[in-house]
Amino acid sequence: MLLIILAYLGGVLTIISPCILPVLPFVFARTGQPFMRSGLPLLAGMAVTFALVATLAAVGGGWVVQLNQYGRGLALIFVALFGLTLLLPKLAERLTRPLVAAGSRLSENAAVDARPSPWASFMIGVATGLLWAPCAGPILGLVLTGAALQGASVGTTLLLLAYAAGAATSLALALLLGGRVLSAMKRSLGAGEWIRRGLGAAMLAGVAAIALGLDTGILARISTASTGGLEQSLVGRLTGNTSPFQGSNLQGGAMMAQNIPGKDEAGAGMQVSGAMMAAKNSTQSLPVEGQLPPLDGAVQWLNSAPLTAEQLKGKVVLVDFWTYSCINCLRTLPYVKAWADRYRDQGLVVIGVHAPEFAFERDVKNVTKAMADLGINYPVAIDNDYKIWRAFDNQYWPAHYFADAKGQIRYHHFGEGAYDESERVIQELLREAGHNQITTDLIDANGNGVQQAADMGEVKSPETYLGFERAENFVSPGGARGDRVASYSTPQNLALNSWGLDGQWNIGSERASLNAANGKIIYRFHARDLHLVLGPGSDGKPVRFKVSIDGQVPGQAHGTDVAPDGSGTVTEQRLYQLVRQPGDVADHTFTIEFSDPGVSAYAFTFG
Repeated sequence: MLLIILAYLGGVLTIISPCILPVLPFVFARTGQPFMRSGLPLLAGMAVTFALVATLAAVGGGWVVQLNQYGRGLALIFVALFGLTLLLPKLAERLTRPLVAAGSRLSENAAVDARPSPWASFMIGVATGLLWAPCAGPILGLVLTGAALQGASVGTTLLLLAYAAGAATSLALALLLGGRVLSAMKRSLGAGEWIRRGLGAAMLAGVAAIALGLDTGILARISTASTGGLEQSLVGRLTGNTSPFQGSNLQGGAMMAQNIPGKDEAGAGMQVSGAMMAAKNSTQSLPVEGQLPPLDGAVQWLNSAPLTAEQLKGKVVLVDFWTYSCINCLRTLPYVKAWADRYRDQGLVVIGVHAPEFAFERDVKNVTKAMADLGINYPVAIDNDYKIWRAFDNQYWPAHYFADAKGQIRYHHFGEGAYDESERVIQELLREAGHNQITTDLIDANGNGVQQAADMGEVKSPETYLGFERAENFVSPGGARGDRVASYSTPQNLALNSWGLDGQWNIGSERASLNAANGKIIYRFHARDLHLVLGPGSDGKPVRFKVSIDGQVPGQAHGTDVAPDGSGTVTEQRLYQLVRQPGDVADHTFTIEFSDPGVSAYAFTFG
């Protein structure tokens, strides 16, 4: 019930989202008409359409996002036609002459004083819903992520309907209040014809704003009434979580699945552990958390034949959920690999469950190469359909689950850190299983390069996605124009954690792709390390780049994938370490310029 209330309140807040402004004229165009025949069908059409699109997006993946883009285009055409009927009824008759009956009906229904058709209002609501859907905020992101990762359910649909109902409620109030204002104007001024034309002009202006991307670009930046902070505050108050990065990946901790297919970050260095051991060697501190779920949902197994929970009885099992471009996962791997090697002959089985974040991580060839590069020799299940993920009810990368020889989960830990505690759990479970020669020594497996532990005391920049579905703090002039090639310019006066593009880029749902040579990405950051997930173009040709920090070559601050002069090459789809600062850490402006077209950029991470 709490989640339903939260979703409803999040929907109510949508009315003050800056990108809803161009949609409001479509709603006000039905003011002054009977609410039951005009306003209510409009709101119903909008809510039903939004809930349907969101539900399909939750279960259908990226293809539904593309479908919705086409739907938005058709909705813009439909609403523009409706606006023209308000503004120029004679022109509407000409436009609709091939469909005389339909055109006449539309023209009649367009008049403010005419008796409205519930069906026409419902269709306007359908179109408005397609235009309004991108105004969703963090609360809806949480709902959709749960649907994408946990699967479709009655509960998910109820949450989506609650969100849509909340938005419809706030718009209904606006509609009723707007109707009273218009009625008063008509009584005092007799201005019905001018009001009708004004609404038509406003609708056409709204169509133009949406078509130009102003609804999600400039308006989102200049408005002081963005719902993101309000919704996030609401989440914090109702759930008791006041983390400023709720809904983002846990830097130095765990990447929480929240905007996916993907995820977002919460407080830096945050760790979520299972039973904390009050007595290091006491089984009383390791309660039974449940049975080891099935492992039969993998599309493929690497380094092993398929394993089942039943086969693993008698073994101590560590299940590690990871994905190969996740920086948090990469920094835990030295310990996971060391545990696998040290305790393999004493009864420990380590199983990696590779659950992808980005589309390229679904390619088994990419995963196989990454495993070879990382030196992973224990069994890995390719969980492209998230079946094992859902069986564990997991929400984090990395996530470690420890099962005893009876097949019972006794401990879990999400994110980086707590390595000593985790190893003591392994040792205790092996002793329980009858292995008496278990050492009490603990390993120190701190990695090198990208696998080196983060300096979390200096990380003040959150993970930042470059695809429009999860992008934040994008400040290039004109805003982002999704799914089409556009020209961007370097933003001026970058604030901390803001970023922009320069050159010809196509910003897709999960990545930004460079369409012409000499494109740039600029980011103002504060951290010791800066990483960027990159990949070459569809032709696989290497892409050369040059990195600078505050306009200068990085020198000693170069990352492992960059030379001191800032040069480097994108040769494969993976995480690239571009900056590692020696000494004191401060705010800096990072720039990467690509000499060749075709590169795809997915996400910044820091350490």
